[in-house]
Amino acid sequence: MHSLKEIQLLCNKQFKLSFSGGELSSDGGLLMIKEFISALGIEKIIRNTFKTTDTALFREHKDHENLLQMIYQIFGTYYEDNCADEIRKDPVMSAILGKEALASQPTISRFFNRMDDATLRQFDTMMRELRKTVYSINMPEYVLFDIDSTLLPTYGSQEGEGFNYHYQAHGYHPKVCFDGLTGDLLRATLYDGTDYCSKDSADFMEPLIYEYKKNYPSIKQFARADSGFAAPELYDLFEDNEVKYAIRLKINKTLTAMGQDKADALMTVVKRNAVDYAVTYGEFMYKAGSWRSERRVVFKIEKPANQFTFMYTFIVTNMEMEPYQVISYYCNRGRMENFIGECKDGFDFASVSSKSKVVNANRLQLHTLVYNIFNLFRRLALPGQMSKHLIDTVRLKLLKIATKVVHSGRYIKFNLCSSCPYKDEVFQIFKNIWQLKVQLE
Repeated sequence: MHSLKEIQLLCNKQFKLSFSGGELSSDGGLLMIKEFISALGIEKIIRNTFKTTDTALFREHKDHENLLQMIYQIFGTYYEDNCADEIRKDPVMSAILGKEALASQPTISRFFNRMDDATLRQFDTMMRELRKTVYSINMPEYVLFDIDSTLLPTYGSQEGEGFNYHYQAHGYHPKVCFDGLTGDLLRATLYDGTDYCSKDSADFMEPLIYEYKKNYPSIKQFARADSGFAAPELYDLFEDNEVKYAIRLKINKTLTAMGQDKADALMTVVKRNAVDYAVTYGEFMYKAGSWRSERRVVFKIEKPANQFTFMYTFIVTNMEMEPYQVISYYCNRGRMENFIGECKDGFDFASVSSKSKVVNANRLQLHTLVYNIFNLFRRLALPGQMSKHLIDTVRLKLLKIATKVVHSGRYIKFNLCSSCPYKDEVFQIFKNIWQLKVQLE
């Protein structure tokens, strides 16, 4: 027997099902994100900074409110605009945003379509303000600019999309710069799919270097990048601003000839033992035709075990370490792939579904902002045993907590799942947030 409100299951006659549990949500853990965002003053930054080209005299859902809604949606894995309709009445999300109902999909889509170059600059401003807030808590001694690019797939005739020969696929080809020490995404810019890595690479890095030089002169700047960014204008920018860098060079006959003496010495060793791994290091001064001056190039020549061919690695650098130390420093940039993978898998950086390139560029900035908020949350608020968890693990353990919302005359009470196995961690996170010594203007 069943009615429209309650059904009895055939598998067990004692099981009855109905949607009468009250105001329930599966996203109770977002309250921790709300508390963290509030503690860092992010809501105020967004409210004071963000405004689209909206000419309407009245909006029920204002620009800064829509942006905050999308931040919480991404945290909750509600990436697409359509998801706004599915969670409009979610009691936790509604309470966090202080609304009876969230903005709908059409409202969110129109909100994105109003974004332009001005809002891109506003995202830059918000990121600078967020860095200033975080550095007020703990000023680092070093920053390590890890520069790379990636591919964001596109579908159909989207403005700026193109076939990228390196990835052998259609898409956009954004440049990204992480802090290799913390994982913070310091800068991300959308480029056409056909653009090569080194195109405008100095223009890409210049605002970031000047920001640190002006606002944080005590922070020592370091940089590294692969051979796709081997551009003279980038070397010049780093050297003119006292940035220590290591950038890989593409192998050519001139470079291999200049390291031939080390290759000959390695060949002598290999003749005695052609099975085991063998390696040698060296350096020389080199000036390519497009360079303004000679630069130091360090190199590694290695013979893999059970192989007979040599592998060459050439790094141009202004660092004073030993060649093997420079090579090791450069090779540690492999962490970049983990950062980029987290951005794509955990924050859906591929959400560039608009026909307009500038709208897609703004979408990328939004997802970048959410990634950085989480990375700060992980670093500043999570207990030590959770501080290396990826976003998917944090969502599973901490954000996706069943919650019943109870309204009274004075309070909104959130009754989280009694059987949650991470109760102690949740309370510890709130304590960590409350203990943050943030200097807000």
